[in-house]
Amino acid sequence: MIIRILFIVLLIGPIFFTPTAKAQSRDHLTPQEVDLVKEAQILDKRIDVFIKAADRRVMVLNGGAAANAKQLKKDAERWGELPTGSRAELVSDIARIFDEAITNIDDVSARDERNPLIAKSLRKLAQSVNTIMEQLKPLRVAAKSDAEIASFESLNEDAQSILEAVTKLPPEVEKEKKTKAKGNE
Repeated sequence: MIIRILFIVLLIGPIFFTPTAKAQSRDHLTPQEVDLVKEAQILDKRIDVFIKAADRRVMVLNGGAAANAKQLKKDAERWGELPTGSRAELVSDIARIFDEAITNIDDVSARDERNPLIAKSLRKLAQSVNTIMEQLKPLRVAAKSDAEIASFESLNEDAQSILEAVTKLPPEVEKEKKTKAKGNE
Protein backbone atom coordinates (compact mmCIF):
# COMPACT_ATOMS: atom_id res chain seq x y z
CA MET A 1 0.00 0.00 0.00
CA ILE A 2 2.77 2.46 0.90
CA ILE A 3 4.56 1.61 -2.33
CA ARG A 4 1.41 2.43 -4.31
CA ILE A 5 1.02 5.79 -2.59
CA LEU A 6 4.69 6.58 -3.14
CA PHE A 7 4.35 5.61 -6.80
CA ILE A 8 1.29 7.84 -7.24
CA VAL A 9 3.00 10.78 -5.52
CA LEU A 10 6.06 10.36 -7.73
CA LEU A 11 3.90 10.10 -10.81
CA ILE A 12 1.51 12.95 -10.09
CA GLY A 13 3.73 15.13 -7.87
CA PRO A 14 5.60 16.90 -10.66
CA ILE A 15 2.32 18.13 -12.11
CA PHE A 16 1.46 19.98 -8.91
CA PHE A 17 4.94 21.19 -7.99
CA THR A 18 6.26 22.52 -11.29
CA PRO A 19 5.85 26.22 -12.07
CA THR A 20 3.11 26.98 -14.53
CA ALA A 21 3.92 27.76 -18.13
CA LYS A 22 2.36 31.17 -17.66
CA ALA A 23 4.86 32.03 -14.95
CA GLN A 24 7.75 30.86 -17.12
CA SER A 25 6.92 32.68 -20.32
CA ARG A 26 5.87 36.16 -21.23
CA ASP A 27 4.44 37.53 -24.42
CA HIS A 28 7.08 39.17 -26.57
CA LEU A 29 4.50 41.43 -28.20
CA THR A 30 1.95 43.67 -26.53
CA PRO A 31 -1.73 42.95 -27.31
CA GLN A 32 -1.85 45.98 -29.63
CA GLU A 33 1.25 44.77 -31.48
CA VAL A 34 -0.31 41.32 -31.87
CA ASP A 35 -3.37 42.97 -33.43
CA LEU A 36 -1.16 44.97 -35.80
CA VAL A 37 0.66 41.80 -36.87
CA LYS A 38 -2.68 40.11 -37.57
CA GLU A 39 -3.86 43.12 -39.59
CA ALA A 40 -0.68 43.22 -41.68
CA GLN A 41 -1.36 40.43 -44.15
CA ILE A 42 1.30 41.49 -46.66
CA LEU A 43 4.78 40.28 -45.73
CA ASP A 44 6.67 43.57 -45.97
CA LYS A 45 4.01 45.37 -43.91
CA ARG A 46 4.15 42.63 -41.28
CA ILE A 47 7.95 42.92 -41.14
CA ASP A 48 7.49 46.67 -40.63
CA VAL A 49 5.35 45.88 -37.56
CA PHE A 50 8.02 43.53 -36.18
CA ILE A 51 10.71 46.16 -36.77
CA LYS A 52 8.70 48.87 -35.01
CA ALA A 53 7.97 46.48 -32.10
CA ALA A 54 11.70 45.74 -31.72
CA ASP A 55 12.55 49.45 -31.99
CA ARG A 56 10.09 50.21 -29.18
CA ARG A 57 11.96 47.81 -26.90
CA VAL A 58 15.31 49.32 -27.85
CA MET A 59 13.90 52.74 -27.00
CA VAL A 60 12.91 51.50 -23.54
CA LEU A 61 16.30 49.83 -23.03
CA ASN A 62 18.19 52.98 -24.00
CA GLY A 63 15.96 55.28 -21.96
CA GLY A 64 14.82 57.18 -25.03
CA ALA A 65 11.17 57.28 -24.03
CA ALA A 66 11.46 60.73 -22.44
CA ALA A 67 13.23 62.17 -25.47
CA ASN A 68 10.55 60.86 -27.82
CA ALA A 69 7.49 61.85 -25.75
CA LYS A 70 5.81 63.60 -28.69
CA GLN A 71 6.20 60.56 -30.97
CA LEU A 72 5.08 58.21 -28.19
CA LYS A 73 1.91 60.21 -27.67
CA LYS A 74 1.22 60.01 -31.40
CA ASP A 75 1.86 56.23 -31.47
CA ALA A 76 0.06 55.42 -28.20
CA GLU A 77 -3.40 54.94 -29.72
CA ARG A 78 -2.23 52.53 -32.38
CA TRP A 79 0.70 50.82 -30.62
CA GLY A 80 -0.36 51.09 -27.00
CA GLU A 81 1.90 51.70 -24.04
CA LEU A 82 5.60 50.95 -24.27
CA PRO A 83 6.54 47.42 -23.24
CA THR A 84 7.92 46.90 -19.76
CA GLY A 85 10.25 44.39 -18.21
CA SER A 86 13.80 43.82 -17.12
CA ARG A 87 16.69 44.28 -19.52
CA ALA A 88 16.90 40.51 -19.93
CA GLU A 89 13.18 40.30 -20.71
CA LEU A 90 13.22 43.16 -23.22
CA VAL A 91 16.29 41.77 -25.02
CA SER A 92 14.63 38.35 -25.06
CA ASP A 93 11.51 39.99 -26.53
CA ILE A 94 13.59 41.47 -29.35
CA ALA A 95 15.14 38.06 -30.05
CA ARG A 96 11.70 36.45 -30.16
CA ILE A 97 10.41 39.23 -32.43
CA PHE A 98 13.29 38.60 -34.85
CA ASP A 99 12.59 34.88 -34.63
CA GLU A 100 8.93 35.45 -35.48
CA ALA A 101 9.93 37.68 -38.40
CA ILE A 102 12.22 34.93 -39.70
CA THR A 103 9.39 32.42 -39.40
CA ASN A 104 7.05 34.70 -41.35
CA ILE A 105 9.59 35.12 -44.15
CA ASP A 106 10.23 31.34 -44.19
CA ASP A 107 6.48 30.65 -44.39
CA VAL A 108 6.03 32.91 -47.40
CA SER A 109 9.15 31.45 -48.99
CA ALA A 110 7.82 27.91 -48.55
CA ARG A 111 4.60 28.84 -50.36
CA ASP A 112 6.12 31.02 -53.09
CA GLU A 113 9.92 31.22 -53.18
CA ARG A 114 9.83 33.73 -56.07
CA ASN A 115 7.72 36.23 -54.18
CA PRO A 116 9.53 39.59 -54.55
CA LEU A 117 8.44 40.64 -51.06
CA ILE A 118 10.75 38.03 -49.53
CA ALA A 119 13.93 39.79 -50.61
CA LYS A 120 12.49 43.23 -49.86
CA SER A 121 11.40 42.17 -46.38
CA LEU A 122 14.63 40.36 -45.60
CA ARG A 123 16.74 43.35 -46.64
CA LYS A 124 14.58 45.67 -44.55
CA LEU A 125 14.85 43.32 -41.57
CA ALA A 126 18.63 42.98 -41.96
CA GLN A 127 19.03 46.76 -42.01
CA SER A 128 17.02 47.00 -38.80
CA VAL A 129 19.03 44.17 -37.20
CA ASN A 130 22.27 46.03 -37.92
CA THR A 131 20.91 49.22 -36.37
CA ILE A 132 19.49 47.50 -33.30
CA MET A 133 22.59 45.40 -32.66
CA GLU A 134 24.73 48.54 -32.85
CA GLN A 135 22.44 50.36 -30.41
CA LEU A 136 22.49 47.45 -27.96
CA LYS A 137 26.27 46.90 -28.08
CA PRO A 138 26.95 48.92 -24.88
CA LEU A 139 24.24 47.00 -23.00
CA ARG A 140 25.59 43.69 -24.22
CA VAL A 141 29.07 44.50 -22.92
CA ALA A 142 27.58 45.51 -19.56
CA ALA A 143 25.40 42.37 -19.21
CA LYS A 144 26.14 40.64 -15.94
CA SER A 145 23.29 38.31 -15.02
CA ASP A 146 22.92 34.89 -16.58
CA ALA A 147 19.47 35.85 -17.88
CA GLU A 148 20.81 38.94 -19.66
CA ILE A 149 23.74 37.06 -21.14
CA ALA A 150 21.43 34.29 -22.37
CA SER A 151 19.04 36.86 -23.88
CA PHE A 152 21.88 38.59 -25.72
CA GLU A 153 23.17 35.23 -27.00
CA SER A 154 19.71 34.35 -28.32
CA LEU A 155 19.41 37.78 -29.92
CA ASN A 156 22.82 37.42 -31.52
CA GLU A 157 21.91 34.00 -32.97
CA ASP A 158 18.75 35.40 -34.57
CA ALA A 159 20.62 38.45 -35.85
CA GLN A 160 23.31 36.25 -37.41
CA SER A 161 20.66 34.08 -39.08
CA ILE A 162 19.07 37.14 -40.64
CA LEU A 163 22.37 38.63 -41.77
CA GLU A 164 23.50 35.31 -43.27
CA ALA A 165 20.20 34.91 -45.11
CA VAL A 166 20.47 38.36 -46.68
CA THR A 167 23.93 37.54 -48.05
CA LYS A 168 22.37 34.67 -50.01
CA LEU A 169 19.97 36.97 -51.83
CA PRO A 170 20.71 37.94 -55.40
CA PRO A 171 21.88 41.54 -55.86
CA GLU A 172 19.14 44.10 -55.63
CA VAL A 173 17.97 45.25 -59.05
CA GLU A 174 17.42 48.97 -59.27
CA LYS A 175 14.26 49.97 -61.06
CA GLU A 176 14.66 52.48 -63.83
CA LYS A 177 13.11 55.77 -62.96
CA LYS A 178 9.80 56.42 -64.66
CA THR A 179 10.88 59.94 -65.48
CA LYS A 180 13.81 58.59 -67.48
CA ALA A 181 11.47 56.28 -69.40
CA LYS A 182 9.03 59.11 -70.03
CA GLY A 183 11.84 61.33 -71.28
CA ASN A 184 12.67 58.79 -74.01
CA GLU A 185 9.15 58.82 -75.44
